Amino acid sequence: MGMTMTQKILADHSGQKSVKAGQLISAKLDMVLGNDVTTPVAVKEFRKAGLNKVFDINKIAIVPDHFTPNKDIKSAEQVKFIREFAREMGIVNFFEIGQMGVEHALLPEKGLVVPGDVVIGADSHTCTYGALGAFSTGVGSTDMAAGMASGEAWFKVPEAIRFVLKGKPSKWVSGKDVILHIIGMIGVDGALYKSMEFTGEGLKHLSMDDRFAMANMAIEAGGKNGIFEVDEKTLEYVREHSTKPYKVYKADEDAEYEKTYEIDLSSIKPTVAFPHLPENTRTIDEVGDVKIHQVVIGSCTNGRIEDMRVAAEILKGRKIHPDVRCIIIPATQKIWKQAMNEGLFDIFVDAGAAVSTPTCGPCLGGHMGILAKGERAVATTNRNFVGRMGHPESEVYLASPAVAAASAVAGRIAGPEEL
Repeated sequence: MGMTMTQKILADHSGQKSVKAGQLISAKLDMVLGNDVTTPVAVKEFRKAGLNKVFDINKIAIVPDHFTPNKDIKSAEQVKFIREFAREMGIVNFFEIGQMGVEHALLPEKGLVVPGDVVIGADSHTCTYGALGAFSTGVGSTDMAAGMASGEAWFKVPEAIRFVLKGKPSKWVSGKDVILHIIGMIGVDGALYKSMEFTGEGLKHLSMDDRFAMANMAIEAGGKNGIFEVDEKTLEYVREHSTKPYKVYKADEDAEYEKTYEIDLSSIKPTVAFPHLPENTRTIDEVGDVKIHQVVIGSCTNGRIEDMRVAAEILKGRKIHPDVRCIIIPATQKIWKQAMNEGLFDIFVDAGAAVSTPTCGPCLGGHMGILAKGERAVATTNRNFVGRMGHPESEVYLASPAVAAASAVAGRIAGPEEL
């Protein structure tokens, strides 16, 4: 029996000719990632084990992004702790304010992940890098500590679900709508500990930013990882951002999948996930009259330059509704600067929005836009659990940048075509 993309990568990194679903393996790591919330715990475990050296100073990345710029004394102490650790160990890829960004937008931009890599990160949305044809998955802080020390991690080889994409999405439909559609279809446990593998001729109509958004939310369907077949768009992105050697893995013709879904991209409408689960989806024509108080456009899901451009296209010449606060957060310094140089900030500010330095901020109820009791937000983020953005009696509605921007103008959940 043949192997899937994920299985081929794991076989190679574990020094085996082949692996099969359910097998326990130890695989060599190409990158170990942590942030300001998870790295302090990993460092304490690292110290507790009596370790004093990391396996490779170039294959660890630490990115303070969740509560930065530091929101309080505790967050400042956490970053100070990991900053000192990074300096002591000589870790090259420590990115802080001024060089940082939201970690899962920053690492691909810096060229630190390429096709065929195995990446673990002490953050559940590490699955983002599957957009590049890498195997990447979230782990706990203890696994991060072990990975920093040994350069290896153990895995149970996942079963796979194949998503064959065909057709071309319509004007206001993005990768965010596609993945919300899929999660709505299979549920938040529909891919539990499985590899979500994306292929098909429809891929050519999805940009890299679309793919990053989709791979990012594989975990919202319970996936171990999401991974895209590598094509010319992928390689063009890699050539632009990285000098690392890479290897392209293609699934065998006789690879075994637990299920195969065919998705016609042309049939997908702008989609919104209602509280309090990403699977609770409705198309824009099913939403009804839902008044809102806040809009957040940003995060590791949708803070990239295409997201900024789409928001600007809708906000240009319009005003944010007087009852709505609109916060726009470019995901990295590079994206921030590019958006500024393209004149997007003028559009945002003239419309009445606030533009932030890169941070996770409101996505996890950290800072920069906490919700009060009874408030509703439309967000381009990836989770809408109870209390995710603040008060447990607030509500988060997940949507694309196009729907979020249109909603900011309308004062209610709305699609761009309604303006």
